[in-house]
Amino acid sequence: MNLIARPVNFIKEVKAELGKVAWSTREELLASTLVVIVVTLILGIFIGVLDIFLSKLLSLLFK
Repeated sequence: MNLIARPVNFIKEVKAELGKVAWSTREELLASTLVVIVVTLILGIFIGVLDIFLSKLLSLLFK
């Protein structure tokens, strides 16, 4: 294959593969995004509370 045919063939193959992809609907994307945000907030609060608790505990132990 020459220098021009290889990139053209690559682009054609990429286009064919992208046609096979099962794209999410807008509703699925929004629901997944909401789940990620909620779980991130819950984990952040949990880790923050755990950090405060352990900090207080360690400060009492090492006084």
